[in-house]
Amino acid sequence: MTGKTETPEARMTGGVAGQVADAYRGNWVDHLAPAFARPYLRLARADRPIGTWLLLLPCWWSISLAAATDGFRPFDLWLAIGCAIGAFLMRGAGCTWNDITDRDFDGRVARTRSRPIPSGQVTVKQAVGFMAAQTALAALILFTFNWAAIGMGVLALLPVAVYPFAKRFTWWPQVFLGIAFNWGALLGWVAHTGSLSWAAVLLYLSGLVWTLFYDTIYAHQDKEDDALIGVKSTARLFGTHTPRWLSLFLVLTVTLMTGSVLAALLPLGNPLALVLGICAPWAMGWHMLGQLRRLDIDNADICLSLFRKSRDTGLLAALFLAASAIA
Repeated sequence: MTGKTETPEARMTGGVAGQVADAYRGNWVDHLAPAFARPYLRLARADRPIGTWLLLLPCWWSISLAAATDGFRPFDLWLAIGCAIGAFLMRGAGCTWNDITDRDFDGRVARTRSRPIPSGQVTVKQAVGFMAAQTALAALILFTFNWAAIGMGVLALLPVAVYPFAKRFTWWPQVFLGIAFNWGALLGWVAHTGSLSWAAVLLYLSGLVWTLFYDTIYAHQDKEDDALIGVKSTARLFGTHTPRWLSLFLVLTVTLMTGSVLAALLPLGNPLALVLGICAPWAMGWHMLGQLRRLDIDNADICLSLFRKSRDTGLLAALFLAASAIA
């Protein structure tokens, strides 16, 4: 016996006071971060890194594919690192904005009522200040890129601002998430080349459809609560037809990324680079098919597990595209 009384929050979240319900157990935020910083790091989802990966990977795709067209440059290493830091910061800023706008909804949903704002760990005023600080730091990184990329980065703020409201007026809020989360496919390409191309646009669209795939799975965790409070999602829209829709998204993801690779690499006449590049979307498709076969839309634990595995889906594509750039 330690003589300490465990709080209700600690009992609910596995023994760590303030821990968010769907955070990774044993995550560094809850066990290693200073106590004063934990609520803010939870607000930024640092205890749930999957979102940072999903924001970052399209950046790495585009940097690698662009480099495959004309070779890696020394600055590309900074692009990759800068995008990683920026993804962490902007994902944190976006999640903070999302939690500010959704604070009333989050308090009525079992999975989200333990988040810092509805649970009282952070005030709205503190959250706004934290969001501004994260955005400012991300801007410092963005300003090291070329002017075209800076413009793309500023434009990205629009879909980020709109996304939290999408579920209130459309059954397809996942489209708005895809628009925001895959912006790096455009920004990374422009940061390397200085301009857009059809290859970048197709890569962006493939990522957008991929987002429909993984976030529909994610949304099935909350479909009952969402129905009670009137929040829309593709999970609720598709219902029992979800596997059919996910199959369509799988095919479109592979097709669009294949088109992107062909548009970028076919004119170069490098068979090895082309083959490695084509392997990227097909490796993604294979991994997505494995997720689809395991899917149980009525099992929240399985839905969360499959959603988290989307990091590996995107990493497979990133590895093959990077290999094509050095072939």
